[in-house]
Amino acid sequence: MEKIKTLNFAGYFRNFAPILLLFFITSTGFAFQDDRDFNEYSGEILNNKNGKAISSAYLSLNNSNISTVSNTDGEFSLKVPKDLMDATVTVSVLGFQSKTLPLDFFKVEGTEVRLIENVEELSEVTLYKATNARLLVQDMLAKKDENYLSDESIMTSFYRETIKKGWTNVSLSEAVVKIAKSPYNSSKKDLVSLYKARKSTDYDKLDTIALKLKGGPFNTLFLDMMKYTEYVLRDEMLDSYNFSFDQPTKINDRYMYVVDFKEIDESDPWYYGKLFIDAETSTLVKADYSLNVDDKKKAEMMFVKKKPSGSKVYPTELNYQVDYAQNGDKWHYAYGRAQMEYVVNWKKKIFNSKYKIDSEMVVTNWEKYAGDNWRSENTLIRPNIVMVDDVSGFNDADFWGSSNIIEPEKSIQNAIDKIKRKLD
Repeated sequence: MEKIKTLNFAGYFRNFAPILLLFFITSTGFAFQDDRDFNEYSGEILNNKNGKAISSAYLSLNNSNISTVSNTDGEFSLKVPKDLMDATVTVSVLGFQSKTLPLDFFKVEGTEVRLIENVEELSEVTLYKATNARLLVQDMLAKKDENYLSDESIMTSFYRETIKKGWTNVSLSEAVVKIAKSPYNSSKKDLVSLYKARKSTDYDKLDTIALKLKGGPFNTLFLDMMKYTEYVLRDEMLDSYNFSFDQPTKINDRYMYVVDFKEIDESDPWYYGKLFIDAETSTLVKADYSLNVDDKKKAEMMFVKKKPSGSKVYPTELNYQVDYAQNGDKWHYAYGRAQMEYVVNWKKKIFNSKYKIDSEMVVTNWEKYAGDNWRSENTLIRPNIVMVDDVSGFNDADFWGSSNIIEPEKSIQNAIDKIKRKLD
């Protein structure tokens, strides 16, 4: 096998500055709840009509800040402190009626939550008063200060990053992080501290290239479009887009405008997608968008920092998703996902190598910031982080303790099982 060369993808935003390679992390020393003081429930979120799995369904424990999401197979796990056994859980997702259930509905395993599709003809609802899509987006940005968290907070989040070559998992990173989330009306950047992490990479399956995704949890944190408006939708950029209305919808039983947006100038890779805006408050509740990278040369210059000689490396697909959750009359970042596909062409090889990189993060709990010593007491990671291999956590069945996580989909679970067998 040839000496492994390094390929680093700056796979988040084209406007983000070039960054360095590695940053090593030590434990932060966060005190988590005793593992014996919670119950864990698991199951599936399904379409009531056809029994199909529903991915990215949001499960929130009412009267608390605890939450999680279902994976791509519709599976979920939810850990609830034993002093909250009287709570209820609300399950919501785009296109379905939300459902609130008592905690005793949930089982340790095998729980089935079936959601009913929205069938209301929403275009007839008189609540929809906006007639100009661009002005609605402008109003959405203008109301950022009143609609989103105005106090600093500490968010506990679960992060997962996978790299596949073809259909084979070649790298898996998972982590629980703490985010010092600055107010949405502040230009202060968010801080991230790593609490617990594990990573395994199968370098043999990577041939002569070791893919390293730079940014780690920041890849998904920077998808917070309302906090980091400078990347996609800052006020002065609005003239660069065409905006139009799509059919309205509902999320968590709230009426939503759906605004399609698309950059006018297509000389460089350009953004396009959908904004889901609350009809009552003009709050951005969800965004699904992509970056067109048909121009391979410019896309390579933008997203590939290093590559081996004799190769062409370029992205072929970049898709993003961000969801917000409501707490009282304020909203906050709840879930982010970036899905990227890359091709590696070698001069003397007939076949290309195709790689899929998927990173996602869900906020599983949060609390108001208390004290000014958070930075000094915790080891912070930088936006240029590359997750470092550490397989020890895969042998510990209780590695995550009381932390809520995104239940691994089947292919990821297979990869975890394979890692465990190697360690044994």
